[in-house]
Amino acid sequence: MTTDISIAWLGIIVSFIVAFAMNMTYFSPKGLYPAWVKALGQDPQANMDRGAGTNMAPAYTLVTVGLFVQAFTMDWLLQAVAALYGHDVSLFGGLLTGAGVGLGLAAAPALGHRIFSGQGLKVWAIEVGADIAGLALMGAVLSFWH
Repeated sequence: MTTDISIAWLGIIVSFIVAFAMNMTYFSPKGLYPAWVKALGQDPQANMDRGAGTNMAPAYTLVTVGLFVQAFTMDWLLQAVAALYGHDVSLFGGLLTGAGVGLGLAAAPALGHRIFSGQGLKVWAIEVGADIAGLALMGAVLSFWH
């Protein structure tokens, strides 16, 4: 059995862009940002006012690195899935694999983090909803390369 690994750089970049755009929309002022901030016990408008003029470059840099690592890992995982089943990954297969990774490897461990930090289930549900959706979209996009 050969274990040839190829890196679908274009797929990684496209899936990263799709996930980044989804997260920007998901946590926008017209998205779930207000509900998320309220669940954290903060006032959404005061939070936005406090953040105005703040250098967000470090935060966006870390988000970019994290999403790129996710896209790279999802690319590798879909190659493993394709090798395991002996055929290319379909669009639905990529979507399902990404959602499964989001639920099993992102949402499940984050539950304990949110509960023990006192942030509760609502914060957890909002945050991992973005993780699951982002990974599902990455899987779907990357399926075109696998």
